[in-house]
Amino acid sequence: MNGQETEAKFHVQNLRKIELRLLELKAQLIQPRVHEVNLRFDRPDGELRNSFRVLRLRQDDIARFTFKGPSVENKGGILSRQEIEFEVGDFDSAKQFLEAVGFQVVVFYEKFRTTYELNDTHIMLDELPYGSFIEIEGENVESIHSIADLLSLNWEAMVKAGYHALFERVAGKYGLDVSKLSFENLEGATIKTTDMGIVAAD
Repeated sequence: MNGQETEAKFHVQNLRKIELRLLELKAQLIQPRVHEVNLRFDRPDGELRNSFRVLRLRQDDIARFTFKGPSVENKGGILSRQEIEFEVGDFDSAKQFLEAVGFQVVVFYEKFRTTYELNDTHIMLDELPYGSFIEIEGENVESIHSIADLLSLNWEAMVKAGYHALFERVAGKYGLDVSKLSFENLEGATIKTTDMGIVAAD
């Protein structure tokens, strides 16, 4: 969905229950469960972060660059932002390229993601080191709201922060490296959703 990203995010306690509901609804599996590695880049002075922009290099079954502009809140609280994304041939070479032109890695984060499609809307089931989430991405607010209703998600529990922003809220409290949102870094840590200021939507 190049050009514009419009999505809603929800924290859930039972991801498998959501997946079974998607299967009941005849949703199409378009990306089986895959491990994602993400690197976020910025200038040494934090230029991108300070202007609410994101430059990311991701590796799952392919490698790709993503640029995201500042978020704008639509009706119903859904966030939209400019998104430009394209595949690159080699993850390591892409990383070296960005570093050669003055960017540096500021955040590493990983997750497992499974992606379904239903009614021209993408539903991503995400397993992060600190919990499970659902992202619903569609063409408009109405289509996203419709899918959330079909999955019996509490609309008022929508999460309006990115995955790393949530981690930033608690990393200091738990003595964790804020630049490394990894399963290894959080091994043995029990992060409470209330510490992140969110609640489960299921």
